[in-house]
Amino acid sequence: MDKLMVEGGHPLHGEVQIGGAKNSAVALIPAALLADSPVTIDNLPNISDVEVLAELVEHIGGRVNHNGDAMTIDPRQVMPMPLPNGRVKQMRASYYMMGAMLGRFKKASIGLPGGCNLGPRPIDQHIKGFEALGAVVTNEQGSIYLRANELVGAKIYLDVVSVGATINIMLAAVKAKGKTIIENAAKEPEIIDVATLLSSMGADIKGAGTDVIRIEGKEKLKGCAHSIIPDRIEAGTYIIAAACMGSDVAVQNVIPDHLESLIAKLDEMGVDVDSDDDAVYVKGSNNRLKGVDIKTLVHPGFPTDLQQPVTSLLAKAQGTSIITDTIYNARFKHIDELRRMGADIKVEGRSAMINGGKRLEGARVKASDLRAGAALVIAGLMADGVTEITGVHHIDRGYESLEEKLKGLGAKLWREKMTEEEQEQLKSS
Repeated sequence: MDKLMVEGGHPLHGEVQIGGAKNSAVALIPAALLADSPVTIDNLPNISDVEVLAELVEHIGGRVNHNGDAMTIDPRQVMPMPLPNGRVKQMRASYYMMGAMLGRFKKASIGLPGGCNLGPRPIDQHIKGFEALGAVVTNEQGSIYLRANELVGAKIYLDVVSVGATINIMLAAVKAKGKTIIENAAKEPEIIDVATLLSSMGADIKGAGTDVIRIEGKEKLKGCAHSIIPDRIEAGTYIIAAACMGSDVAVQNVIPDHLESLIAKLDEMGVDVDSDDDAVYVKGSNNRLKGVDIKTLVHPGFPTDLQQPVTSLLAKAQGTSIITDTIYNARFKHIDELRRMGADIKVEGRSAMINGGKRLEGARVKASDLRAGAALVIAGLMADGVTEITGVHHIDRGYESLEEKLKGLGAKLWREKMTEEEQEQLKSS
């Protein structure tokens, strides 16, 4: 088990290339199971979540050929087998296997999904959608079973805007009989990415990217090739790091429109940010950044996945900032770790109040989830001395080649093996 060591105080400069979107990849791989011939997906990020999904596909009979950033999935021999709890519990997005298997076989069995512990994230809206399409859903011995004689299109109103539920219902509905209408649908770019793949496979989907999605079911879907959109959260993380420590950093291979809410807040803080067709430029480090208030919202609002990384930046900004997370009420576990480093932050309910401008000191801290890990890396880049981060496996779930990319910008960080004593302390904490 590794720990990540970050030596602070080194300015960042140069270029960094952004990979494919993690939140797209984890949905596109299950979506490929709906085809009756091979599907090739390229620009895949090299992250552990992709590896776990590939193993799940192989477990149920699929053939996976992973070559660089491209993966070809041959789903012709896939069987509707129960999915193993061990792998499923490693990542929450494994729930997309439910919609894909239900759409293809009219039945599925999957353990309750895991992933980052961000508080209650029920899948009731997913189940509501599956039941509206004609499935019977039961919870038996810790696993969810879905069974349907046939799937029939329906009008489904999501009580809560949910990316996961929107995608899962899409996966099941593309092979249902008749028309499905998803109202109050999520509008994230990853929804459009999944719809683009399914449309290339022969699905009839209209309205992806709006709050009403219409799907006309098809009996058969064919294989195709698809390239994943750039990862807006990875891009945002490096943009925030550059805002903390940057001296002319170019974040390449991005879609700037996907980052409008972040760029607007950075501009409000006094960060010099510019963009062109496929890059964002952070020009120079500003030690007099101003505090701002941020509220996370569904797209196109400020993304909850950038709440934790931007908290580290707000700890540097002068004055008081308030950041409110309306999506996940337990997404403040990084705050205690930032306090260990000298940050002055208080949490009340869904909001964190940050008294910025304090010097951070390197410390031993623990990443409790993926984006908390990114926040601690950013804090380590700013801090005096060396920051020691455990729980690195969370970071590996969603950031491809994090150390290499940051070192390419001039950061100093490295991995060390944890001692047995440190591993025991981590397990007990």
